[in-house]
Amino acid sequence: MSVLVLADHDNGQLAGATLNTVTAASQIGGDIHILVAGDSSGDVANAAAAVAGVAKVLVAIDESLGHGIAENVAPLIQEMASGYSHLLAPATTTGKNIMPRVAALLDVMQISDIVQVVDANTFQRPIYAGNALATVTTDEAIKIVTVRSTAFEAAAADGGSASIEDATAGSDAGLSSYVKSELSSSERPELTSAPIVISGGRGMQDGSNFAMLEKVADKLGAAVGASRAAVDAGFVPNDYQVGQTGKVVAPDLYVAVGISGAIQHLAGMKDSKVIVAINKDDEAPIFQVADFGLVADLFEAVPEFEKELS
Repeated sequence: MSVLVLADHDNGQLAGATLNTVTAASQIGGDIHILVAGDSSGDVANAAAAVAGVAKVLVAIDESLGHGIAENVAPLIQEMASGYSHLLAPATTTGKNIMPRVAALLDVMQISDIVQVVDANTFQRPIYAGNALATVTTDEAIKIVTVRSTAFEAAAADGGSASIEDATAGSDAGLSSYVKSELSSSERPELTSAPIVISGGRGMQDGSNFAMLEKVADKLGAAVGASRAAVDAGFVPNDYQVGQTGKVVAPDLYVAVGISGAIQHLAGMKDSKVIVAINKDDEAPIFQVADFGLVADLFEAVPEFEKELS
């Protein structure tokens, strides 16, 4: 039994979510291989080979694979699938885009967003906005699984000595093409991997008030997030959104400011190790999951918090 993990990367760096997926693969058992598909993935392949527990790294390099276009990557995985019992990928935008296509090509069921490996055939995944866990058993010859990275510890990024081999790169399917990327840049940590996250909700009242949170975030080395209500109100961009329809985070510390605690938001952050809530409504649902709660006006509490950090 062997497990193939699709590496999530940007052709320069291996994404941290890949390390969490390797941990999930190790709980299944068997040899772990990592597929690195891209147009110039040498550094990524070396990083993947150093991951503890990985036996082999397969590298597929072709211009058609450079931007992770699912229509080109999925047939590549399909060709390799017969040698594996499990095909895993992080439940990131990359994994969610590619793996359903692989499942369709192989005519098998996909198990999405798992949070626990029970055994090689059985997995747990959240349903109903994270309010319940479904235990799913499959008898498919090839199991296709996406992994919620926040549910698994990251495998050690060094200590491994996997072999690196070339894989057949495939070709351009001609179904879609890369046009351009519009990426936001920030000196703050990336939201899904930050150890500390401070998020604002509708209670912030205006996008300009997020500057208060940004000052605190800069002093804590934290990422800034937001509830869907704040995003829908136009306070901040979509990539700030934490929740069922946004990003799922599980930092060491999550600070919720002016967030009521709607179910869809809790689904994206309730696995945080420590949750602190600041809200003037003492009956806000967020206090039900918070480890520490402060009933106060955020426009007074946050500046005082920032002052204490000076």
